[in-house]
Amino acid sequence: MSRDLGLRRLQGLGPRGPRRALVAASVTALSLTAGGCVVVHGEREVLPAATRAEAAEALEEFTAAYNAADKAYDASLDADRTTGALADIDGARLKAGKVNHPDGNPRHAPLELTDAKFTIPAKAGWPRWFLADTAANKGGDVRWLLVFTRDALADPWEVAFLTLVSPDDIPGFKTDKDGWAEAVPANSTEVAVAPGELSQKYATYLKDGGDGFADGPHTSGWRDTRQKQAVRPGLATQYIDEPMVNGDYAPLALRTADGGALVFFTTRHFEKQTAAAGASVPTPNEDVLALTSGEIRQSLTMEFVSNEVALDPADGPVEVLGRIQGLTAAKGE
Repeated sequence: MSRDLGLRRLQGLGPRGPRRALVAASVTALSLTAGGCVVVHGEREVLPAATRAEAAEALEEFTAAYNAADKAYDASLDADRTTGALADIDGARLKAGKVNHPDGNPRHAPLELTDAKFTIPAKAGWPRWFLADTAANKGGDVRWLLVFTRDALADPWEVAFLTLVSPDDIPGFKTDKDGWAEAVPANSTEVAVAPGELSQKYATYLKDGGDGFADGPHTSGWRDTRQKQAVRPGLATQYIDEPMVNGDYAPLALRTADGGALVFFTTRHFEKQTAAAGASVPTPNEDVLALTSGEIRQSLTMEFVSNEVALDPADGPVEVLGRIQGLTAAKGE
């Protein structure tokens, strides 16, 4: 596909940098031992990211902030509890909701996250992070996987990734004698695709196909759907896919019991619909219109941010287990 669509650097649709730069890992923690006061350097010592009580408290605080923001359609109410892909996706949803319903969300129903299971890696350096695997009162029987991160001891815990996965697809994790999990480095060569390369590999696969990913709704199924939509009578649709790997979009991975990894990563997608002469682009719904700049005459370009979770085995194809995608901006021409 030609890349001269004018999509990569559309005014107002260019790549967004992380919401904040990574904080220098200079914070130290003081640990009292029987021999006295010992300085433990968080940037060098392998430490659990959080206690289980702290993880439970972070989940509770996120849920409360999320519900307040959803009820009021006000992104400022959970801005300090979301980051990365989730902040982009949900922030745009709240923005559109506020445009169309200035008085708040008329369909608000509080989110309830229960039966929480925490997988907390012990690691050196920042960011610290952990996984919460929960049931919810929305979405049916799937499990909600939320990845909490923070860049310094004084920072609040924020959710960077949110995906929904079938309970049967969630792997067992490798843990030590104390129950702490193992984080997989971005440049690991012990898995089929290094976690740091997975976003680019996935973007390339969506464009060109090929080996490396197992068939499924988020891989071969998505490619098939795109190909069917690419050429319809009076309307052509073009796609561009880009990796997102820096700052709060950086992938995070946990070692699975079988030696592979469960990887959370982010991608950006552009979809441009162009109507033939004498035809028109289908009228978007009110939420799309709320995020659209320019006048829709012959084309509409939509920008989406997507966060994925994948099983990255020690050998064999990567299996994308879940994906949540949200419109973040659009432009009419």
